[in-house]
Amino acid sequence: MKLVFKNIEKDGSGSIGLISEESEDMWHAYNLIAEGDSVTASTVRKVQNESSTGSSTSSRVRTTLTITVENIDFDTQACVLRLKGRNIVENQYVKMGAYHTLDLELNRKFTLRKLQWDSVALERVDMACDPATSADVAAVVMQEGLAHVCLITSSMTLVRSKIDITIPRKRRGFTQQHEKGLAKFYEAVMQGILRHVDFSVVKCIIIASPGFVKDQYYDYMLQQAIKTDNKLLIENKSKFLLVKASSGFKHSLKEVLQEPSVMAKISDTKAASEVKLLEGFYTMLQLEPAKAFYGKKDVLRANEALAIETLMISDTLFRCQDIQKRKEYVGLVDSARDNGADVRIFSSMHVSGEQLDQLTGVAAILRFPMPELEDSDAEYDYSDSD
Repeated sequence: MKLVFKNIEKDGSGSIGLISEESEDMWHAYNLIAEGDSVTASTVRKVQNESSTGSSTSSRVRTTLTITVENIDFDTQACVLRLKGRNIVENQYVKMGAYHTLDLELNRKFTLRKLQWDSVALERVDMACDPATSADVAAVVMQEGLAHVCLITSSMTLVRSKIDITIPRKRRGFTQQHEKGLAKFYEAVMQGILRHVDFSVVKCIIIASPGFVKDQYYDYMLQQAIKTDNKLLIENKSKFLLVKASSGFKHSLKEVLQEPSVMAKISDTKAASEVKLLEGFYTMLQLEPAKAFYGKKDVLRANEALAIETLMISDTLFRCQDIQKRKEYVGLVDSARDNGADVRIFSSMHVSGEQLDQLTGVAAILRFPMPELEDSDAEYDYSDSD
């Protein structure tokens, strides 16, 4: 994301101009834009023109519109952000108050105006504009006949390709069909990697599977690379890391990212630190339950007691339509930081963020035990995640 300008008033209102340069920037924009904000962007509008003879023709014109956002739709697969709302600035093609849907496009500037830029929104802008947060880990989770090619960025896990091919069963005396099916599957996986993985950016490509599927695939890939003189794969073979996984489904990434060998290889990425942090929370929950809590009520009480060492909070909670609830969570983040806590905002598009969402979206590791919170657990309903 490129920052064009930043104009924030003393009262917290103001505008920020941004340009989305890659697909992941749409995820940042989705987390930044809230209902009630106004967005100015270039768009295409269908216009009816009537001639002097009374005949009408329609044409598509590009114009710049400013709308007050009423509805936000994010297509995670295509990474497209659609904003629906009413036009609030005079325009020769669109009447004041008329509805229009803006599609935010890559490499086109948009201006976001808020009545209140809080600390979480401003932090999101800083993070989105940091060039060091590009996707630097790829993963292929696979089993015979099924594979998911994923990109693990600083903010989300994107499934870039799903390969699902039926492989004939191995029968005595009829192994040829099975081997042909396997070769077809491995070839499709290899093409998926070549199509979706940018080797100039990616530090590590994890190949994970149950049994020997990963090893057989890796051997096939290297043989094909040598046979076809694919320099890209040959030069980058040291980036491939083979890891055991329970299945070829996306959820297996959680256990894959916890592997010590994987952690060592991608230790400087946000995805790895989030997985490690959540793993530490679960360990604390088992060994010292009076120092690990989740759910809004308990975490707020722990914060009041200045007890929070690490606060984990999901970005889902900052997208709630209830402005008052958002303010509560922003207040919790600001207060915890002021009290010296390490605050981590988890992306709900990561497997770690999905896990945190299942734990109400907010959790904390404490500096000292608070058994009084543990004793009062029964009083609270942890389903209050928003």
